[in-house]
Amino acid sequence: MDSKTGGLSSDDKQRMAAAEIARRKVLLAYEQKEVNKAAEFIKKQDKAIYSSNLSQNRSALESAQQQRPSGVLGTSVTPVLKTVSNEEWKKYHTAWQDYYQKYYSEYYLNAAKEYVAKQQVKAIREEAVKREVEQTYTGKTPAEIAHNMGSDSEEQAKQGAFKARIQEKAMERAKMTSRRKKLIPVFAGIAVTLTILFLQYNRMIFAPIAAYVSPGDSPAGEISAVDPTVTLTKVSAENKLIIPKLNVDVPLNFGIGLDGVMEAMNRGVVHYRINGASAFPGEVGNFVVMGHSAGDIYSGNQYKFIFSGLERLEVGDIMYVHYNSTRYTYKMVSNEIIWPTEVSKLIINTDKPLMTLVTCWPLGTSRQRLLIHAEQISPSTEEAVAQEEVDEVVTEAELPQNEDTLFDRIRKWLFGEG
Repeated sequence: MDSKTGGLSSDDKQRMAAAEIARRKVLLAYEQKEVNKAAEFIKKQDKAIYSSNLSQNRSALESAQQQRPSGVLGTSVTPVLKTVSNEEWKKYHTAWQDYYQKYYSEYYLNAAKEYVAKQQVKAIREEAVKREVEQTYTGKTPAEIAHNMGSDSEEQAKQGAFKARIQEKAMERAKMTSRRKKLIPVFAGIAVTLTILFLQYNRMIFAPIAAYVSPGDSPAGEISAVDPTVTLTKVSAENKLIIPKLNVDVPLNFGIGLDGVMEAMNRGVVHYRINGASAFPGEVGNFVVMGHSAGDIYSGNQYKFIFSGLERLEVGDIMYVHYNSTRYTYKMVSNEIIWPTEVSKLIINTDKPLMTLVTCWPLGTSRQRLLIHAEQISPSTEEAVAQEEVDEVVTEAELPQNEDTLFDRIRKWLFGEG
Protein backbone atom coordinates (compact mmCIF):
# COMPACT_ATOMS: atom_id res chain seq x y z
CA MET A 1 0.00 0.00 0.00
CA ASP A 2 1.17 3.51 -0.76
CA SER A 3 2.00 5.35 2.51
CA LYS A 4 1.21 8.75 0.97
CA THR A 5 -2.12 8.19 -0.90
CA GLY A 6 -3.42 5.20 1.04
CA GLY A 7 -4.04 3.24 -2.18
CA LEU A 8 -2.14 0.48 -3.87
CA SER A 9 1.50 1.14 -4.57
CA SER A 10 3.04 0.75 -8.00
CA ASP A 11 4.65 -2.54 -6.95
CA ASP A 12 1.29 -3.92 -5.77
CA LYS A 13 -0.35 -2.92 -9.03
CA GLN A 14 2.41 -4.58 -11.02
CA ARG A 15 2.02 -7.81 -9.05
CA MET A 16 -1.78 -7.82 -9.54
CA ALA A 17 -1.45 -7.21 -13.27
CA ALA A 18 1.10 -10.00 -13.56
CA ALA A 19 -1.22 -12.35 -11.65
CA GLU A 20 -4.20 -11.48 -13.90
CA ILE A 21 -2.14 -12.06 -17.04
CA ALA A 22 -0.97 -15.42 -15.69
CA ARG A 23 -4.49 -16.45 -14.82
CA ARG A 24 -5.80 -15.57 -18.29
CA LYS A 25 -2.99 -17.48 -19.95
CA VAL A 26 -3.81 -20.58 -17.92
CA LEU A 27 -7.55 -20.33 -18.79
CA LEU A 28 -6.85 -19.78 -22.46
CA ALA A 29 -4.51 -22.75 -22.57
CA TYR A 30 -7.05 -24.94 -20.80
CA GLU A 31 -10.00 -23.87 -23.04
CA GLN A 32 -7.98 -24.30 -26.21
CA LYS A 33 -7.05 -27.79 -25.10
CA GLU A 34 -10.70 -28.78 -24.58
CA VAL A 35 -11.78 -27.30 -27.91
CA ASN A 36 -9.10 -29.29 -29.67
CA LYS A 37 -10.35 -32.42 -27.91
CA ALA A 38 -13.93 -31.75 -29.09
CA ALA A 39 -12.85 -31.20 -32.67
CA GLU A 40 -10.86 -34.42 -32.61
CA PHE A 41 -13.91 -36.26 -31.28
CA ILE A 42 -16.16 -34.95 -34.07
CA LYS A 43 -13.61 -35.95 -36.70
CA LYS A 44 -13.66 -39.46 -35.34
CA GLN A 45 -17.47 -39.44 -35.41
CA ASP A 46 -17.45 -38.19 -38.99
CA LYS A 47 -15.36 -41.14 -40.01
CA ALA A 48 -17.55 -43.58 -38.10
CA ILE A 49 -20.93 -42.37 -39.46
CA TYR A 50 -19.85 -41.33 -42.87
CA SER A 51 -23.34 -41.58 -44.26
CA SER A 52 -26.17 -39.54 -45.53
CA ASN A 53 -26.57 -37.58 -42.31
CA LEU A 54 -22.92 -36.30 -42.46
CA SER A 55 -23.98 -32.85 -43.55
CA GLN A 56 -26.57 -32.79 -40.80
CA ASN A 57 -24.01 -33.57 -38.14
CA ARG A 58 -21.69 -30.88 -39.44
CA SER A 59 -24.52 -28.37 -39.38
CA ALA A 60 -25.31 -29.34 -35.83
CA LEU A 61 -21.64 -28.86 -34.85
CA GLU A 62 -21.48 -25.43 -36.47
CA SER A 63 -24.76 -24.40 -34.83
CA ALA A 64 -23.47 -25.58 -31.44
CA GLN A 65 -20.28 -23.61 -31.87
CA GLN A 66 -22.21 -20.42 -32.76
CA GLN A 67 -24.56 -20.76 -29.79
CA ARG A 68 -21.98 -21.53 -27.01
CA PRO A 69 -21.20 -18.59 -24.66
CA SER A 70 -17.95 -16.58 -24.91
CA GLY A 71 -15.02 -17.33 -22.60
CA VAL A 72 -13.07 -14.98 -20.43
CA LEU A 73 -10.71 -13.96 -23.21
CA GLY A 74 -13.39 -13.87 -25.91
CA THR A 75 -12.86 -17.52 -26.90
CA SER A 76 -16.00 -19.51 -27.32
CA VAL A 77 -16.58 -22.45 -25.02
CA THR A 78 -18.01 -25.63 -26.59
CA PRO A 79 -21.12 -27.03 -24.93
CA VAL A 80 -19.23 -30.28 -24.54
CA LEU A 81 -17.13 -28.62 -21.75
CA LYS A 82 -19.99 -27.46 -19.59
CA THR A 83 -19.49 -30.39 -17.27
CA VAL A 84 -15.90 -30.79 -15.96
CA SER A 85 -14.79 -33.49 -13.58
CA ASN A 86 -13.28 -32.73 -10.16
CA GLU A 87 -10.00 -34.27 -11.23
CA GLU A 88 -9.72 -31.88 -14.15
CA TRP A 89 -10.47 -28.88 -11.93
CA LYS A 90 -7.76 -29.98 -9.50
CA LYS A 91 -5.30 -30.20 -12.37
CA TYR A 92 -6.35 -26.73 -13.51
CA HIS A 93 -5.85 -25.15 -10.07
CA THR A 94 -2.60 -26.98 -9.51
CA ALA A 95 -1.25 -25.78 -12.85
CA TRP A 96 -2.28 -22.20 -12.06
CA GLN A 97 -0.72 -22.25 -8.57
CA ASP A 98 2.54 -23.70 -9.89
CA TYR A 99 2.72 -21.02 -12.52
CA TYR A 100 1.98 -18.28 -10.00
CA GLN A 101 4.59 -19.58 -7.53
CA LYS A 102 7.28 -19.96 -10.18
CA TYR A 103 6.53 -16.51 -11.57
CA TYR A 104 6.86 -14.69 -8.26
CA SER A 105 9.85 -16.76 -7.14
CA GLU A 106 11.64 -15.82 -10.31
CA TYR A 107 10.46 -12.21 -9.98
CA TYR A 108 11.84 -11.68 -6.47
CA LEU A 109 15.01 -13.61 -7.22
CA ASN A 110 15.70 -11.40 -10.24
CA ALA A 111 14.90 -8.30 -8.17
CA ALA A 112 17.42 -9.35 -5.49
CA LYS A 113 20.10 -10.11 -8.08
CA GLU A 114 19.49 -6.76 -9.73
CA TYR A 115 19.83 -4.90 -6.40
CA VAL A 116 23.12 -6.65 -5.53
CA ALA A 117 24.44 -5.98 -9.03
CA LYS A 118 23.56 -2.28 -8.76
CA GLN A 119 25.37 -1.97 -5.42
CA GLN A 120 28.46 -3.65 -6.82
CA VAL A 121 28.45 -1.41 -9.88
CA LYS A 122 28.03 1.65 -7.63
CA ALA A 123 31.01 0.64 -5.44
CA ILE A 124 33.15 -0.04 -8.51
CA ARG A 125 32.26 3.35 -10.00
CA GLU A 126 33.03 5.20 -6.74
CA GLU A 127 36.42 3.49 -6.46
CA ALA A 128 37.19 4.26 -10.10
CA VAL A 129 36.24 7.93 -9.63
CA LYS A 130 38.43 8.16 -6.51
CA ARG A 131 41.44 6.69 -8.30
CA GLU A 132 40.85 8.95 -11.28
CA VAL A 133 40.71 12.04 -9.04
CA GLU A 134 43.90 11.06 -7.22
CA GLN A 135 45.75 10.34 -10.45
CA THR A 136 44.41 13.48 -12.09
CA TYR A 137 44.87 16.10 -9.37
CA THR A 138 47.69 15.00 -7.05
CA GLY A 139 50.92 16.90 -7.72
CA LYS A 140 49.54 18.93 -10.66
CA THR A 141 48.94 22.63 -11.15
CA PRO A 142 45.45 24.04 -11.88
CA ALA A 143 46.42 24.64 -15.54
CA GLU A 144 47.47 21.01 -15.98
CA ILE A 145 44.31 19.81 -14.33
CA ALA A 146 42.19 22.00 -16.59
CA HIS A 147 43.98 20.60 -19.65
CA ASN A 148 43.35 17.02 -18.50
CA MET A 149 39.68 17.71 -17.75
CA GLY A 150 39.00 18.90 -21.26
CA SER A 151 35.68 20.72 -21.21
CA ASP A 152 35.74 21.45 -17.44
CA SER A 153 36.47 25.02 -16.46
CA GLU A 154 39.72 26.20 -14.90
CA GLU A 155 37.83 27.12 -11.74
CA GLN A 156 36.66 23.56 -11.33
CA ALA A 157 40.23 22.41 -11.88
CA LYS A 158 41.45 24.75 -9.12
CA GLN A 159 38.80 23.43 -6.76
CA GLY A 160 39.76 19.86 -7.57
CA ALA A 161 43.45 20.57 -7.01
CA PHE A 162 42.66 22.36 -3.76
CA LYS A 163 40.64 19.41 -2.49
CA ALA A 164 43.38 17.01 -3.54
CA ARG A 165 46.01 19.06 -1.67
CA ILE A 166 43.86 19.18 1.44
CA GLN A 167 43.34 15.44 1.29
CA GLU A 168 47.04 14.81 0.76
CA LYS A 169 48.04 17.09 3.65
CA ALA A 170 45.44 15.50 5.92
CA MET A 171 46.82 12.06 5.14
CA GLU A 172 50.40 13.20 5.72
CA ARG A 173 49.42 14.85 8.99
CA ALA A 174 47.61 11.71 10.13
CA LYS A 175 50.68 9.59 9.31
CA MET A 176 52.97 12.05 11.10
CA THR A 177 50.70 12.09 14.16
CA SER A 178 50.71 8.31 14.21
CA ARG A 179 54.50 8.20 14.02
CA ARG A 180 54.80 10.80 16.78
CA LYS A 181 52.51 8.80 19.05
CA LYS A 182 54.70 5.75 18.55
CA LEU A 183 57.83 7.78 19.39
CA ILE A 184 56.41 9.39 22.55
CA PRO A 185 57.38 6.45 24.83
CA VAL A 186 60.87 6.40 23.30
CA PHE A 187 61.42 10.13 23.81
CA ALA A 188 59.97 9.92 27.31
CA GLY A 189 62.40 7.14 28.19
CA ILE A 190 65.32 9.08 26.73
CA ALA A 191 64.29 12.23 28.64
CA VAL A 192 64.04 10.35 31.94
CA THR A 193 67.40 8.67 31.35
CA LEU A 194 69.12 11.95 30.47
CA THR A 195 67.58 13.64 33.51
CA ILE A 196 68.89 10.94 35.83
CA LEU A 197 72.32 11.05 34.23
CA PHE A 198 72.42 14.84 34.54
CA LEU A 199 71.43 14.74 38.21
CA GLN A 200 74.13 12.14 38.90
CA TYR A 201 77.02 13.31 36.71
CA ASN A 202 76.50 17.05 36.10
CA ARG A 203 79.46 17.84 38.36
CA MET A 204 81.77 16.11 35.87
CA ILE A 205 80.66 18.69 33.28
CA PHE A 206 80.75 21.83 35.39
CA ALA A 207 83.80 21.15 37.58
CA PRO A 208 86.32 21.43 34.67
CA ILE A 209 84.62 24.65 33.63
CA ALA A 210 84.83 26.02 37.16
CA ALA A 211 88.55 25.21 37.22
CA TYR A 212 89.10 28.02 34.68
CA VAL A 213 86.56 30.44 36.15
CA SER A 214 86.89 32.39 39.35
CA PRO A 215 85.56 29.95 41.99
CA GLY A 216 85.40 32.54 44.78
CA ASP A 217 83.43 35.75 45.17
CA SER A 218 86.19 38.01 43.78
CA PRO A 219 86.26 38.86 40.06
CA ALA A 220 89.00 37.16 38.05
CA GLY A 221 92.35 38.98 38.11
CA GLU A 222 91.51 41.09 41.17
CA ILE A 223 93.83 39.16 43.55
CA SER A 224 97.52 39.85 43.07
CA ALA A 225 100.64 38.48 44.71
CA VAL A 226 102.61 40.52 47.24
CA ASP A 227 106.33 40.62 47.89
CA PRO A 228 106.99 38.06 50.64
CA THR A 229 110.17 39.85 51.63
CA VAL A 230 108.24 42.86 52.88
CA THR A 231 108.42 42.88 56.67
CA LEU A 232 104.88 44.25 57.05
CA THR A 233 102.72 41.16 57.43
CA LYS A 234 99.86 42.57 59.48
CA VAL A 235 96.38 42.08 57.92
CA SER A 236 92.76 42.08 59.04
CA ALA A 237 91.55 39.66 61.68
CA GLU A 238 89.52 37.63 59.14
CA ASN A 239 91.01 34.18 58.60
CA LYS A 240 91.26 33.27 54.93
CA LEU A 241 93.20 31.43 52.20
CA ILE A 242 94.33 33.34 49.11
CA ILE A 243 95.68 31.78 45.89
CA PRO A 244 96.33 34.57 43.36
CA LYS A 245 96.92 32.29 40.37
CA LEU A 246 93.47 30.69 40.80
CA ASN A 247 91.78 33.90 41.96
CA VAL A 248 90.78 32.12 45.18
CA ASP A 249 89.95 34.23 48.24
CA VAL A 250 88.00 32.00 50.64
CA PRO A 251 87.26 31.95 54.38
CA LEU A 252 89.43 29.50 56.36
CA ASN A 253 87.68 27.79 59.29
CA PHE A 254 89.76 26.86 62.36
CA GLY A 255 88.90 24.86 65.44
CA ILE A 256 86.72 22.29 63.63
CA GLY A 257 86.58 18.68 64.87
CA LEU A 258 86.76 15.79 62.42
CA ASP A 259 83.03 15.13 62.69
CA GLY A 260 82.26 18.71 61.64
CA VAL A 261 84.60 18.98 58.63
CA MET A 262 81.96 18.18 55.98
CA GLU A 263 79.51 20.76 57.32
CA ALA A 264 82.25 23.40 57.70
CA MET A 265 83.25 23.02 54.02
CA ASN A 266 79.88 24.57 53.14
CA ARG A 267 81.26 27.80 54.63
CA GLY A 268 84.69 27.79 52.94
CA VAL A 269 87.81 25.67 53.50
CA VAL A 270 88.70 23.87 56.76
CA HIS A 271 91.78 23.36 58.93
CA TYR A 272 92.03 19.54 59.20
CA ARG A 273 93.92 18.24 62.30
CA ILE A 274 95.04 14.72 63.10
CA ASN A 275 97.82 13.41 65.36
CA GLY A 276 101.10 14.03 63.51
CA ALA A 277 99.60 16.68 61.21
CA SER A 278 98.09 19.22 63.56
CA ALA A 279 100.20 22.40 62.99
CA PHE A 280 98.76 25.90 62.74
CA PRO A 281 100.23 28.55 60.41
CA GLY A 282 103.76 29.45 61.60
CA GLU A 283 104.27 26.16 63.53
CA VAL A 284 106.75 23.44 62.64
CA GLY A 285 104.83 20.55 61.12
CA ASN A 286 102.13 20.07 58.49
CA PHE A 287 99.26 22.58 58.33
CA VAL A 288 96.44 20.74 56.40
CA VAL A 289 93.59 22.56 54.62
CA MET A 290 90.57 20.71 53.12
CA GLY A 291 88.20 21.99 50.39
CA HIS A 292 85.71 20.72 47.79
CA SER A 293 86.61 20.46 44.09
CA ALA A 294 83.16 19.58 42.70
CA GLY A 295 79.48 19.44 43.57
CA ASP A 296 76.08 19.25 41.93
CA ILE A 297 75.17 22.37 39.99
CA TYR A 298 71.86 22.61 41.85
CA SER A 299 73.61 22.43 45.25
CA GLY A 300 73.31 25.49 47.47
CA ASN A 301 76.96 25.30 48.59
CA GLN A 302 78.71 28.33 47.06
CA TYR A 303 82.15 26.79 47.79
CA LYS A 304 81.57 23.42 46.04
CA PHE A 305 84.11 24.31 43.29
CA ILE A 306 86.58 26.26 45.42
CA PHE A 307 89.49 23.80 44.92
CA SER A 308 88.58 22.71 41.36
CA GLY A 309 91.66 24.47 39.96
CA LEU A 310 94.31 23.07 42.32
CA GLU A 311 95.67 20.80 39.57
CA ARG A 312 96.68 23.95 37.64
CA LEU A 313 99.19 24.97 40.34
CA GLU A 314 102.88 24.50 39.59
CA VAL A 315 106.02 24.40 41.68
CA GLY A 316 106.93 27.94 42.78
CA ASP A 317 103.36 29.32 42.82
CA ILE A 318 102.60 31.57 45.81
CA MET A 319 99.64 31.37 48.20
CA TYR A 320 98.73 33.21 51.44
CA VAL A 321 97.03 32.39 54.72
CA HIS A 322 95.61 35.13 56.97
CA TYR A 323 95.58 33.91 60.55
CA ASN A 324 95.38 35.92 63.78
CA SER A 325 95.85 39.18 61.80
CA THR A 326 99.10 37.88 60.25
CA ARG A 327 99.82 37.06 56.62
CA TYR A 328 101.69 33.78 56.10
CA THR A 329 103.21 33.25 52.69
CA TYR A 330 103.73 29.76 51.19
CA LYS A 331 105.45 28.54 48.02
CA MET A 332 104.42 25.30 46.30
CA VAL A 333 107.12 22.60 46.33
CA SER A 334 105.36 19.42 45.13
CA ASN A 335 102.09 17.57 44.55
CA GLU A 336 100.91 13.98 44.70
CA ILE A 337 97.77 11.85 44.28
CA ILE A 338 96.74 9.37 46.98
CA TRP A 339 93.84 7.08 47.82
CA PRO A 340 91.27 8.27 50.40
CA THR A 341 92.53 5.73 52.95
CA GLU A 342 96.14 6.90 52.77
CA VAL A 343 95.69 9.36 55.63
CA SER A 344 99.25 8.71 56.81
CA LYS A 345 100.54 10.64 53.76
CA LEU A 346 99.60 13.81 55.66
CA ILE A 347 102.01 13.02 58.49
CA ILE A 348 105.34 14.48 57.40
CA ASN A 349 108.53 14.37 59.48
CA THR A 350 109.88 17.93 59.05
CA ASP A 351 111.62 20.76 60.91
CA LYS A 352 109.85 23.43 58.81
CA PRO A 353 106.38 24.98 58.75
CA LEU A 354 104.54 23.29 55.86
CA MET A 355 101.06 23.57 54.35
CA THR A 356 99.17 20.85 52.44
CA LEU A 357 96.01 21.56 50.44
CA VAL A 358 93.74 18.52 49.98
CA THR A 359 90.82 18.01 47.57
CA CYS A 360 89.08 15.25 45.60
CA TRP A 361 90.41 14.12 42.23
CA PRO A 362 89.73 13.54 39.30
CA LEU A 363 87.38 16.46 38.90
CA GLY A 364 83.74 15.54 39.42
CA THR A 365 84.55 12.40 41.43
CA SER A 366 85.71 11.40 44.93
CA ARG A 367 87.82 8.46 43.80
CA GLN A 368 91.24 9.83 44.89
CA ARG A 369 92.79 12.85 46.61
CA LEU A 370 95.10 15.54 45.23
CA LEU A 371 97.74 16.94 47.65
CA ILE A 372 99.51 20.27 47.09
CA HIS A 373 102.57 20.68 49.36
CA ALA A 374 103.99 24.14 50.11
CA GLU A 375 106.68 25.63 52.42
CA GLN A 376 106.30 28.77 54.50
CA ILE A 377 108.61 31.55 53.28
CA SER A 378 107.23 34.44 55.32
CA PRO A 379 107.41 35.35 58.16
CA SER A 380 110.80 33.95 59.13
CA THR A 381 110.73 30.35 60.27
CA GLU A 382 113.61 30.77 62.75
CA GLU A 383 111.24 31.42 65.61
CA ALA A 384 108.64 28.81 64.62
CA VAL A 385 107.41 26.60 67.46
CA ALA A 386 106.58 22.91 67.23
CA GLN A 387 103.02 21.77 66.58
CA GLU A 388 100.80 20.57 69.41
CA GLU A 389 99.79 16.95 69.50
CA VAL A 390 96.07 16.07 69.35
CA ASP A 391 94.09 12.99 70.22
CA GLU A 392 92.64 12.56 66.70
CA VAL A 393 94.11 9.40 65.14
CA VAL A 394 92.49 8.47 61.82
CA THR A 395 95.13 6.42 60.08
CA GLU A 396 92.54 3.70 59.42
CA ALA A 397 89.77 6.06 58.24
CA GLU A 398 89.14 7.88 54.94
CA LEU A 399 89.76 11.51 54.11
CA PRO A 400 86.70 13.77 53.64
CA GLN A 401 85.16 13.82 50.17
CA ASN A 402 82.98 15.94 47.93
CA GLU A 403 79.26 16.28 48.54
CA ASP A 404 77.24 13.09 48.02
CA THR A 405 75.85 12.41 44.56
CA LEU A 406 72.18 11.70 43.90
CA PHE A 407 72.67 7.93 44.04
CA ASP A 408 74.77 8.23 47.20
CA ARG A 409 71.97 10.12 48.95
CA ILE A 410 69.38 7.57 47.78
CA ARG A 411 71.57 4.69 48.97
CA LYS A 412 72.13 6.27 52.38
CA TRP A 413 68.41 7.01 52.72
CA LEU A 414 67.46 3.42 51.85
CA PHE A 415 69.98 1.82 54.19
CA GLY A 416 69.68 4.40 56.98
CA GLU A 417 73.30 5.47 56.75
CA GLY A 418 74.50 8.79 58.17
